[in-house]
Amino acid sequence: MDVEGETRPLNPQTWTHLKKMLDRSGPFGPACEEALELLQDAEMFKILVVGAGGLGCELLKDLALCGFRNIHVIDMDTIDVSNLNRQFLFRPPDVGKAKAQVAAAFINKRVKTANVVPHFCRIEEVESLRDPEGNPLHENFYRQFSIVVCGLDSVVARRWINSKLHSLLEYDDDGELLPESVIPLIDGGTEGFKGNARLISPGTTSCIECTLSLFPPQRAYPMCTIATRPRQPEHCIEYAKLVLWPAPEEEGGMGEKPLDGDDPEHIKWLQEKAEKRGQEYGISGITYRLTQGVVKNIIPAVASTNAVIAAACAHEAFKLATGCSSSLDNYMMFTDTDGVYNYVYPAEKLDSCLICSNKPVPLSCSPSWTLTQVIDFLKENRKFQMRQPGLVTMKENGSPRTLYLHNPPAIEKMTRPNLDKTIAELELKNNQIISVTDPTTARPVDLKLVFTESTEMQ
Repeated sequence: MDVEGETRPLNPQTWTHLKKMLDRSGPFGPACEEALELLQDAEMFKILVVGAGGLGCELLKDLALCGFRNIHVIDMDTIDVSNLNRQFLFRPPDVGKAKAQVAAAFINKRVKTANVVPHFCRIEEVESLRDPEGNPLHENFYRQFSIVVCGLDSVVARRWINSKLHSLLEYDDDGELLPESVIPLIDGGTEGFKGNARLISPGTTSCIECTLSLFPPQRAYPMCTIATRPRQPEHCIEYAKLVLWPAPEEEGGMGEKPLDGDDPEHIKWLQEKAEKRGQEYGISGITYRLTQGVVKNIIPAVASTNAVIAAACAHEAFKLATGCSSSLDNYMMFTDTDGVYNYVYPAEKLDSCLICSNKPVPLSCSPSWTLTQVIDFLKENRKFQMRQPGLVTMKENGSPRTLYLHNPPAIEKMTRPNLDKTIAELELKNNQIISVTDPTTARPVDLKLVFTESTEMQ
């Protein structure tokens, strides 16, 4: 669901401070006398904010006050009471409402020059939304923006947006990148008292996938501890999530029903089951907030860190829009655990990047590997970190051959026997190209099988 707005009137006094900054030359750049007019043109700069949580609220406020007039925000979450201590655009009566819609309404009310348009949906689904007559509501949604700014708490969502913007790149007949097809991505992230901001120019700089190893690994608990020797509230929650939830319905579980970390009923169910298990082992402290934090791998947020990182991201967007100073090159780290520390360095672009290298990525494997082993490797290896990879290759006659897909169920059932077959039994050749689809990417990525004598996964 989304709501379109109208261009709002200008008040000259609103732009006084921006005019002073842009009309004067300084140590970081010359005067940009035309920049203010460009910024005031609502159709010149459309900016998309992805996420309306702790970082997203700060971003919307900063971007609106920086003079951006045409802002879109997309978020699939609703407001929980636990959000109110740091997500300052929300109030107690807003609990249960869509974050994007409430945040947009708040900014539109307070910053008269800004028009914020909310989209209450998943980032992957916005282009597939239809009106009652079946017509697309947002065809080529992402192409309309000049800049995309992310304030996400999900690595998967970051990877998808990164992949999507790279898929929009266009090249001329000589293979040269067309500058007008580049949509800069400004990404901010926080983790307690630590944070980072980075500027990604698709096709030129390193991307999210290039630095995937920098993200903290997902916390995992040994199954033996969860099942037999729980000692912490988190162990009880993981037991409810991994053992009790997927149990058959006749045994009190949810069977094939997918677990949604944003569904209050699902979290309450897990909390109740975890509390019962905690009582058996004398473990207390299992709350709704902790349960959701374990299920969604939520890291406690600090409002001051969100403010610093959002300001850095908004500053980069302002510099891109006005040219008032040189842009970040290209990764900024921030921490204030022991004093305040800040460091900027150019993250390197990987020649073997899944997304921005524009060439098949080698996958070293043994012909004796089963297809299940290949899929597990793509999930567990830090270079790939996929969720549900589906594999397709091409026959010699050029027609596609599906090796395995998770969805739709009919295709999954048809290709399931391939999981136990080896690469040799599937008649896959050395240097053969495998196209892989996954929820972490907006487009398929190509892998090239490189056979090795070793049977170990590395």
